Amino acid sequence: MKQIGVLQVCDSLATGGMERVAVNLANALPQDRYRSHLCSTREEGQMAEFVQPHVGRICLHRCKRFDVAALRKFIGYIRDNEIQIIHAHGTSVFFSILASGFSPHPILIWHDHFGRYATEERPVWLYRLAAKRVDSVIAVNQSLANWAQERLHLPAVRVRYIPNFVCEPGEKEESPALPGQNGFRIVCVANFRPQKDHLNLLEAMRIILRQIPETHLLLLGNGTGTPCYEDVIEKISSNGLAGHISVMGLRKDVYAVLRACDIGVLSSSSEGLPLALLEYGFAGIAVVATQVGQCAEVLAGGRCGMLVRPRDPEQMAKAILSLLRSKKRRRELGSSLNERVHRSYSQEVVIRQVADVYKTALTRSERFVDPSEHRIR
Repeated sequence: MKQIGVLQVCDSLATGGMERVAVNLANALPQDRYRSHLCSTREEGQMAEFVQPHVGRICLHRCKRFDVAALRKFIGYIRDNEIQIIHAHGTSVFFSILASGFSPHPILIWHDHFGRYATEERPVWLYRLAAKRVDSVIAVNQSLANWAQERLHLPAVRVRYIPNFVCEPGEKEESPALPGQNGFRIVCVANFRPQKDHLNLLEAMRIILRQIPETHLLLLGNGTGTPCYEDVIEKISSNGLAGHISVMGLRKDVYAVLRACDIGVLSSSSEGLPLALLEYGFAGIAVVATQVGQCAEVLAGGRCGMLVRPRDPEQMAKAILSLLRSKKRRRELGSSLNERVHRSYSQEVVIRQVADVYKTALTRSERFVDPSEHRIR
C-alpha cells in the first residue's frame, strides 16, 4: 500500500497543549501507512526537541499574515513531499487554506483546540468562510464540535469530536528532590494563562492551609513574564504563601514529578480536553478538577476524580482537603483514572480515530487514493 503524506501544521512549536498534540500526532502516525511531516508557520519552540527523526520538518518563518515568500515555500514543500493531507491545528488553518488551493490540492483537516470558548467569542463570519474550504473538522471537545455544526453550519458528517492524548511514559525516572512532604503534595500542570485560573487555586490553598498547614503546592507550566504569571507571583507574595507554593516552570521530568505528588489539580474556568488530566491519569494520582470542557468526561462524571465548580475556591478546597485526609480514597481514584486513561485516551485509541477521519475525507474527495487501499486496522 502506498504511504499517504500527512503534514501537521501549527503556527509555532511553543510549549502548549495544541502544539503537543500536533507533535504527538506527527510522531505516532503508523509509518507503514503514512509519511509524517510537521510544519511550524511562524517559529520553532521547545516542543521541537520532541519531534522524532522519521518526521519531515519545515519552519516557514512567516512574519505577517499573508507572507508570499512563506506561502511559496509551503506550497513547494507540499509538492516536493507529495503531501495529500494537511492537518491544520488552531489558527494555522487560515494559512493552510491558501496552500490547499494550489496543485496538488491536498485534503484539509482542521483541528480546533480553542480552549477559551467559554470565555471568549471568535469571529463566526471568518470561521464560516474558512469552513467552506475545510474537508473535515476535528474538535477537542463536544462543545466545539457542536459550535462547528451550529455556528459554522457544517454537516455532522464533516465534524468529529476526538479526545487529545499524551504518550504513555516509559521507564520510571528517578524521583526528583521536591519541596513538601509525602502525603501533602499537590501539583498543578498548567501554563500561566487566564483561563487556567491559577488565582482560584491560590485562594483554595489559603483555605486548605488553615486546616492542614503541611500542604505544599507545586505549579508546573510555561508563561514566565506574562501578566498572568506576574499576578500569580504577586498573590503568592502578598498572601504569605511563598513557603507553601513552589513555582517550578517547565519541566522535562513531568511524570517523575507527578509520581512524587499525591493530588493533581486543575482549576480552569474554560478548557478543551486538558492534557494534564491524562498525565495525572498515567501517573496514577488522584485528581480534583473544575467541571469545564471535557473534564467531567475524562473523570467519568466524578467516578475517577473529584469535580468542582469553576471559580469556587471553597468547594475546591473542600475536595482537596477530603483527599489529603484519606490515603485510601486517593489510591482508589488514582487507580480508577489510570485504568480509564489507558482504556479511552491512549495513543492507539486516538490514532485509530484520526486515521478514520483521514480515510473518510480521502474517500469523499476521491482525489488521491482508492478507498480500498486505505484500511484502518
